[in-house]
Amino acid sequence: MEHEVFVPVPAERLREVLDDPARVARAVPGLQQDAGAEPVAGRLKIRVGSHSVTYRGAVRVLRRDDDAYAVEGEVQEARGSGSVRFALRIALREAADGCTLVYDATASADGRITDLPADAVEGAVVRLLNRFAEQLAATAADADDRAPRPPAGADAGEGAQAPAGAGLTEEPPAPERPSVFGADVPPSPPGPADEDDEDDEEDVAEAAHARRTMIGRSAEEVDHAPPRGRYAPVPAPQTVTPAAPLRWAAPAAALALASAVVAVRALRRRR
Repeated sequence: MEHEVFVPVPAERLREVLDDPARVARAVPGLQQDAGAEPVAGRLKIRVGSHSVTYRGAVRVLRRDDDAYAVEGEVQEARGSGSVRFALRIALREAADGCTLVYDATASADGRITDLPADAVEGAVVRLLNRFAEQLAATAADADDRAPRPPAGADAGEGAQAPAGAGLTEEPPAPERPSVFGADVPPSPPGPADEDDEDDEEDVAEAAHARRTMIGRSAEEVDHAPPRGRYAPVPAPQTVTPAAPLRWAAPAAALALASAVVAVRALRRRR
């Protein structure tokens, strides 16, 4: 099969990526590299329609004399006895604002992949090649972004040097102005203000004591705890209960008054 993909990256940048096997491995979409193996080696899952096949193997990338690249590999099914052997030729063709990757591939396969429709297999391979080209371009663009660039005007600054003593004079340092923050403040004379300061210090001490007593207590206890210190509520005046002898004074007076009334009425009847 033959296929072409355009990428907005110069051909020289893509050649730098293809010359590095480690960067080629990062550009293969979905490749799970094996630890300690070759750079382009590992597991790769390919989805064909509603099916997926996982292959394990290695790929070799070689640069030819005509600046084209030969990609050869042989992979085995991770869960099966099928295998695929392929040879891919990648040529880079200069284009406006980028380059075109020209693929020319041949392959022979057996196993599960042969039981799937040919058009579905071809579509899966085309998608894989398109994504591989996009990843190559992204890897090349990342390399350009990470490359250090000289600061603007550095070349001009190296070649042009100002002659010694040409308009360069050292100015004497400006005298330091006295700061009001560095001056010593004389102590204030004792007076009524000191008493107010002592009251403020007592308030601060009470507030600090209240905060210390609240630490470690639950929110409910803090909400329902009465305030302390000068902000504590004034207790209500207690009702003074009368002494025991005074309890019988009112009934006795009422009884004496009733007896007097009865006596007066009895005297009036006799008259």
